[in-house]
Amino acid sequence: MTLVDRSCPLCGDQQTASLFAEAKLDPTRLDQFAYASRKLPEYQHHRLLQCSCCDVVFASPVPDAFELATAYEAAAFDSQVEAHYAAVTYAAALRPVFDRLPDRTGALDIGTGDGAFCRELKSLGFTDIVGLEPSSAPIAAANPDIRACLRQDMFRSGLFSSGQFSAVTCFQTIEHVSEPLELCREAVRLLKPGGVLCLVGHNRRSLSCRLLGRRSPIFDIEHLQLFTPQSIRCLLEEAGLHSVEVRTLYNSYPISYWTRLFPFPSVMKNALLWTLKTVRLGNIPLTLPAGNLVAWGVR
Repeated sequence: MTLVDRSCPLCGDQQTASLFAEAKLDPTRLDQFAYASRKLPEYQHHRLLQCSCCDVVFASPVPDAFELATAYEAAAFDSQVEAHYAAVTYAAALRPVFDRLPDRTGALDIGTGDGAFCRELKSLGFTDIVGLEPSSAPIAAANPDIRACLRQDMFRSGLFSSGQFSAVTCFQTIEHVSEPLELCREAVRLLKPGGVLCLVGHNRRSLSCRLLGRRSPIFDIEHLQLFTPQSIRCLLEEAGLHSVEVRTLYNSYPISYWTRLFPFPSVMKNALLWTLKTVRLGNIPLTLPAGNLVAWGVR
């Protein structure tokens, strides 16, 4: 890939950024799932810098916009079960937020995957729902009852009208885009007065990340920046939102998925996954504070 240098994606500073970790890349270990959602971790990442001004850890250099779009368009998809669990979790966390909206006409889900959260939005009473997804595979895998809501494209300025949506959601995607502040500012433009922008992202200062260090799956080739509670709050406020709230998210996934994420040695991980499948325990859901944040702000 062609790599380009970048400054801090939140405050624009690069002069005072310090090295957080050298690049750890082995292209021979990257396959069609390298840019897929909820994949088996490769434990690879670009060179990481830490901004001394806003505490964001960001990758630099990174692939240019065209190459990123190409990689995501071609990414495989095999996580429909996990997507459903995640969507149910997000809906439960945000139901009180949606209850305060002036109306439920117009909702945009950025990085929607197979549209699992669009189905939750529909069940919550939203109309005029759009799910935006750059990859073709998850859209092809979407259930027929929601596929008509999905649109294959990268989120960018000019796709939608100002004030078109009551809610814009962006789950586990804000780390993947090269300009997260610009994404949030454009999302704010699309909101009606009183509408909300809701994010879910990784907390690099979470207990799980501190325990696992750079063996944590959040240090990944897909992740161009990683936030903390303070920096994700700053992101939303800089985008023009008020009444910003940031909370810990408790994720619920099958035990087999948690096993896939944990940095066991490959032989041990494969043996555990085989055992869980054999004794039929792998599909039992387990709820954990796995190091994710849910944040929202009001226009």
